[in-house]
Amino acid sequence: MNRISSRIAVAILAVAAGPIFALQQTPLAQPAQEPGNVPETKAPAPTQVAPKHPDNDYWRKHDQQLLTDFPWLARFKEDDVKLGPPAPGEKRVVFMGDSITEGWHFDAPAAANKPAGVFAAKPYINRGISGQTTPQMVLRFHQDVINLQPKVVVILAGTNDIAGNTGPMTPEETENNLAAMAEIATQNHIALVLCSILPAYDYPWQPGLTPAPKIDALNAWIKDYAAQHNYVYVDYHSAMKDARDGLPANLSKDGVHPTEAGYEIMAPLVEAGISKAMKQ
Repeated sequence: MNRISSRIAVAILAVAAGPIFALQQTPLAQPAQEPGNVPETKAPAPTQVAPKHPDNDYWRKHDQQLLTDFPWLARFKEDDVKLGPPAPGEKRVVFMGDSITEGWHFDAPAAANKPAGVFAAKPYINRGISGQTTPQMVLRFHQDVINLQPKVVVILAGTNDIAGNTGPMTPEETENNLAAMAEIATQNHIALVLCSILPAYDYPWQPGLTPAPKIDALNAWIKDYAAQHNYVYVDYHSAMKDARDGLPANLSKDGVHPTEAGYEIMAPLVEAGISKAMKQ
């Protein structure tokens, strides 16, 4: 097994095991210390504490989903089979991501008083799932990307890692998961477009996490990683941020998810990135 294959295998085993243990483990009771019999030890290093999301129907279903189908493979399983391989000459593109990708209805047909999605006439496949984190995406990457045989994959992911949607995560863990997806795509001769995380001043479902500087740091890593490996980098963040380093009200209703005006800024940027990736 070569270095890249080993790294991918380790990443997949890690993300598969970690969330289940995090959800099911409970701390063991510690025996009382007998004064004078136990030598003094240093206090243990503080551990990450998972932020608590709201207790409502959406999040209860979300947490149950993690226990029964952590990556939610069932979400697109039948759609992937029905889609089949690309037609001869088809330049298929798969968008992998979370709710920001899922909410981008670029394949929607035209309706009354509403034009068709901006990418409706193109072989672009949306594989975004609301609330997902990068470890979930790694586990469904083969089914929802590789098996579809695209020419290019567009990855927009990481903001839900910062929000702790599937438990606490370090920046290094997010970086490793993004790298794992990039390596899997490269091994399967799929060109890559890595996107910056969109700006966010705060998360409505997890207020107080101060995500803006964390997003900036992760975007700096994504940009540098893309440059080192000759991947295309698309910078949504610089084109959409406001003075607070967040997503302004004219581009988002909740400060996280783009409105139609926000997607109108994103569309030409990702189109340019896809065109560049197609030529590599």
